[in-house]
Amino acid sequence: MRSALKLNPGPVVLDVAGHALTDEDRTRLRHPLVGGVILFARNYATPEQVAALTAEIRALRHPRLLISVDHEGGRVQRFRQGGYTVVPPMASLGRLWDRDRREAIKAARAAGVVIGSELAATGIDLSFTPVLDLDYGYSGVIGDRAFHRDPEAVGELAGAVMDGLRSQGMAAVGKHFPGHGHVSADSHLEVPVDEREFALIDAADLLPYRRLIPRGLDAVMPAHVIYPAVDAQPAGFSLVWLQQVLRGTLQFRGIIFSDDLSMEGATVAGGIIARATAALRAGCDLVVVCNRSDAADELLDGLQWEPPAGWDARLAALHCNASLRRLGELSSDPAWLAARDELATVLA
Repeated sequence: MRSALKLNPGPVVLDVAGHALTDEDRTRLRHPLVGGVILFARNYATPEQVAALTAEIRALRHPRLLISVDHEGGRVQRFRQGGYTVVPPMASLGRLWDRDRREAIKAARAAGVVIGSELAATGIDLSFTPVLDLDYGYSGVIGDRAFHRDPEAVGELAGAVMDGLRSQGMAAVGKHFPGHGHVSADSHLEVPVDEREFALIDAADLLPYRRLIPRGLDAVMPAHVIYPAVDAQPAGFSLVWLQQVLRGTLQFRGIIFSDDLSMEGATVAGGIIARATAALRAGCDLVVVCNRSDAADELLDGLQWEPPAGWDARLAALHCNASLRRLGELSSDPAWLAARDELATVLA
């Protein structure tokens, strides 16, 4: 294996093809504009295999690339077999909240412990979780990924998940800012439009962010949703949402990820270079491009970017700081055992 390339990270997060890196993967991941990798179910066969994959990704560059995954629980849990705990959908924690708030908070923290410890044990830095969207009953793509309709419940439960993740050295990523739950359209396939006035969004959907940002929420992912009463651009391309509201009013100082720029909801910004440029100019720190190797190559060939002051340090703060260990070694970890047992009561 070639020695690690000394190269500061860039703003692009890419996926890889399969269970091991191909030559094409290695070439892309060594590009100066790349700063991270996102994994999917197709990248997972066994814990040993995915640990080897992440080790190879880590060895490519110094500083190492950020390795991420969508691993929320429920139907969005990329790794399931071979020792990973089945994490319930977050809506099940919301239902528990309605019966027993104290137990719901314990279970939510346990979910964070399980997700954080198991991903860290296979070399992954962070999961794009928790979902902070409210369950208005309109959105099929959000649905049971949301904790609850009540923003107070979402803030409390998501905060407990964040605490659990942090206990395992893992950052938390709140999504989809300012809220995807009030639209029925799926931004993977359409361009959703939320017609509500800002005051309505502010009074409900922004409340979880108001709760978690002062507690140190590490990162945010905006929605590919247009809120025309606020701005004509989707939130992830909007100076109003990202600079005036998120950075200004809410005083968020962490990393902003774009949602996947290959999604239909991002096409309003133009081609892939125009999308990435618009997202970065609006205030995103990292732009995610998934499942389109042709678009990834076009972006790496044409994107113009200069790192803002302090950018490298903010990105480095997202790297998991847990000591590397194997998934099987968690069986001797009292915190993981207790968290797994706590989640089992939710699933029962």
